Amino acid sequence: MIKSLFGYANTTKSIAKSGGWNIYDDKFKVASSDEYGNALLPIDKFDPNLSELEIPSPGFPPSHKLIKSAKNLISEYDYFRNSTPKSIWISGTNGKTTTTKMTEHLLRDRGAIMGGNVGIALGDLVGKKAKIWILETSSFTIHYTKFASPDIYALLPISDDHISWHGSAKEYENAKLKPLSMMREGSVAIVPKCYEKIKSHAKIIGYEDEIDLANKFNIDIGRIDFRVPFLMDAIMALAIENIIFSTLSIDLLNTFIIEPHKLEELRDNKCRLWVNDTKATNIDATLQALARYKGEKIHIILGGDDKGVSIKKAIVAAVNQGAKIYAIGSNCDEITKIAKSLNAPVYNAKTLDNAVNLIDKMMEKDDVALLSPACASLDQFSSYAQRGDKFKEYISQIL
Repeated sequence: MIKSLFGYANTTKSIAKSGGWNIYDDKFKVASSDEYGNALLPIDKFDPNLSELEIPSPGFPPSHKLIKSAKNLISEYDYFRNSTPKSIWISGTNGKTTTTKMTEHLLRDRGAIMGGNVGIALGDLVGKKAKIWILETSSFTIHYTKFASPDIYALLPISDDHISWHGSAKEYENAKLKPLSMMREGSVAIVPKCYEKIKSHAKIIGYEDEIDLANKFNIDIGRIDFRVPFLMDAIMALAIENIIFSTLSIDLLNTFIIEPHKLEELRDNKCRLWVNDTKATNIDATLQALARYKGEKIHIILGGDDKGVSIKKAIVAAVNQGAKIYAIGSNCDEITKIAKSLNAPVYNAKTLDNAVNLIDKMMEKDDVALLSPACASLDQFSSYAQRGDKFKEYISQIL
């Protein structure tokens, strides 16, 4: 019988190092092999009747031909469940990456290492012999997981996202909540208060907001250096530390440096403030960015791949704050139409460089120019990071 991998990206490449796999990917047009002796095959060569096991790259949607035909589909979390030490899964719509990195920052010297969606792929984590795995966990991975479950599940707030992948907002929410039904006695879940009554073998700790969560763990918010939206991430990381070690290393947490592309503040050659928030790929992230600069005169760049979610809510929020809107990406015409219906100042820039040029001409000294697109980037860029890098490049060229 054959073991199958769907896709040839970081997740599956780390598994493929063991050899003996058939790997199917849309980009393979003819059969070949890799350095580990795995067969690299076009997707039409997959025979579900000959495959005993299928592990997809998390990005493969349920609608994909390979997923629909697979009979023995599991996630990489399932595949490595017997090799996993104490595990922390961190999920939610926004803040997963920052919370995961903050948690590793707090626990690194106590044998923890991060992986999953950020850091090291699970196939490579196995050989690290860490005592704790801190895994940024996407709704895609959870969707395919059938057997594995975390010792601690930290769920940040949920808002609509990835609807085109999951099929509906409800299915996206269901994926985020799925681990609760799979967790064991002795495990702990920290979840938004609206989910605290869900049946689970885990001990569930519900929270309303940052202040409530801090109170639950006796965390002194006044000692934390991070502002919204990073405050929630910081408190969640401290809560995880407290559950495992009964400590709160706030001074250590305050030495953590926020990653690029998330509310990254820059100054152009005229000393005006530009904010690179390219990682805001959904509405909630953009709402948080707007809230951070409430009271300021804002020029906001919106648009890209909306992943099947209308971003009208983000447009309305921008309009309510008196922001000028610059539409880019594949949904720029729709954004322009909605903004005009609200009698808002909007410019159909279409591309990021045009948006920056337009803002440069209209921006006054104390204004804030904000790239917080509420959309993914793949319609015009290779990644959100490339979009952010280009944004910074265009700003550096302003004279």
